[in-house]
Amino acid sequence: MKKLQILAGLYLLCSSSTWAVEPVVSAANIQEIRLSLDSVWVVLGGILVFFMQAGFALIESGSVRSKNTINVLMKNYMDACLGGLVFWLIGFGLMFGVNQTGWIGTSYFAPNEMDGWHWNLLFFQMMFAATATTIASGAMAERIHFVAYIVSAAVVSGLIYPIFGAWAWGSLFDGEGWLKALGFIDFAGSTVVHSIGGWVALAGIIVLGPRLGRFGRNGQVHYLAGHNLPLVALGGFILWLAWFGFNAASTVKAEVSIGRIALNTHLAACASAVVYMVYTLIRGKAILMRGTINASLGGLVAITAGCATMSPLFAVMSGAFAGILVSILPVLMEKLRLDDVVDAVTVHGFCGAWGTLAAGLFFEGRMFNSEIIAVQILGIMAAFIWGFGVAFIVFKVLDKVLGGLRVSKQHEQRGLDYTEHAELSYPEFQHDVTFETDDMTKRH
Repeated sequence: MKKLQILAGLYLLCSSSTWAVEPVVSAANIQEIRLSLDSVWVVLGGILVFFMQAGFALIESGSVRSKNTINVLMKNYMDACLGGLVFWLIGFGLMFGVNQTGWIGTSYFAPNEMDGWHWNLLFFQMMFAATATTIASGAMAERIHFVAYIVSAAVVSGLIYPIFGAWAWGSLFDGEGWLKALGFIDFAGSTVVHSIGGWVALAGIIVLGPRLGRFGRNGQVHYLAGHNLPLVALGGFILWLAWFGFNAASTVKAEVSIGRIALNTHLAACASAVVYMVYTLIRGKAILMRGTINASLGGLVAITAGCATMSPLFAVMSGAFAGILVSILPVLMEKLRLDDVVDAVTVHGFCGAWGTLAAGLFFEGRMFNSEIIAVQILGIMAAFIWGFGVAFIVFKVLDKVLGGLRVSKQHEQRGLDYTEHAELSYPEFQHDVTFETDDMTKRH
């Protein structure tokens, strides 16, 4: 009986209002924690997107001849450096500033004061700008003047990419882009990033012309093999890894949808590579590692627009068709005598356009909706007209102003590592290639 009285007394004591426990975490604290987690996710995604520069550098440097390795690496490195500054100075404002016209942003140039959340988005988008810019680097490799390329890269980072981005994604403040207002779907940038970069590459290779020896006088096609396929393979793996940040972090929120986005991304890349392999086997051709890697990248590009708005089955279908495009279009490019060293126009330009269309075709809940598809086609066409048109003009102007966009035949034969940078990527093996003289020592 005494024990029961003691227990009853303890119960009454604990249940009294004076002992009531207040919630440890308030609604304000929960919101702050959520914003902090979102910030960590977006910044981590931006870091992964920055890592794509390493992937591009390895693929491009491995795809060129050894005498042009340093030149390609330098272009990739400066895409991130100069591109970052230019995007901060003018690109971010044009893309995400107050946009009352639907065409361009008019504020937040060289931003120095913003709230904490918008710094995250600026950093994330700065990495996207570098990706869009560097796509053209590999396509135009082995024959473009380094300074001319850097100027064109600044135009892409500061003008071409941000303005189309303003149409499709802007603004973060007041107003919105005209394509965005129509309902254009491009979740992570199949067109905004990749097709724009691909169309810039197309303009560049048309103005430059093919490399010496790429095509014969009688229509023959000569394959100029890259010097290091292991670098290409490593670059492919790095890009694939970084693409999870590219797509999944485009949620700009740490939420449960990340898993399906990452899965769709992976499935599309796998499907594209497998379809390339099967198509090649059916044709009785050799299954090339370079073609397999490009196919997987084409699948990644294609799923980027619709990775958040389609089911895994249609992600596989999107990637599979990209595998067909990567198998067929490079041959057509060769017939047109267009020399794209890394097939950037196919992988990024055409696969990006297909992915944007697929995002409309396979939009979950409203599949094959004619209104959605029409807006997607309009966005694809607008991207081509803007990206290719402005880039073509820029390359033509640079060709006139700088006395030639392309290096001389002698410099192209000797290699751009030596003639543009006074360095050799493999000095113990390249003395005979570069006609070693005292000139290289003097330039140091």
